Amino acid sequence: MPSQPSKDLETFDNPQPERDYSIRIRLPEFTCLCPKTGQPDFAELLLEYVPDQKCVELKALKLYIWSFRDEGAFHEDVTNRILSDLVQATEPRFMRLSAEFNVRGGVYTTVVVEHRMAGWQAPEPVRLP
Repeated sequence: MPSQPSKDLETFDNPQPERDYSIRIRLPEFTCLCPKTGQPDFAELLLEYVPDQKCVELKALKLYIWSFRDEGAFHEDVTNRILSDLVQATEPRFMRLSAEFNVRGGVYTTVVVEHRMAGWQAPEPVRLP
């Protein structure tokens, strides 16, 4: 197999560090295991961030997300862990991770976690007529 799951999050230099801009990454194939039953849990992750000096490299992100496939994790914990790892690797101005888990026992779960760099203010949204 050419690629293997990995906990290593590679980054690259932000090509426009003087500008606030948003990066949105959809990860529709997240999988982990229920820590109680061992059955698979499936989720779609939406990562949104305003980079500072570093951006996350997409192949490394894909392999990182893949690394959870055989781990047991509660939805709340795994979502917070992923955000913490991404914040540590990229040190963004702002980052939000939304995890929409598929139904388990008739219950859908969505977990949303955020990080904001100290002192960073979001720009005012532009409203066009």
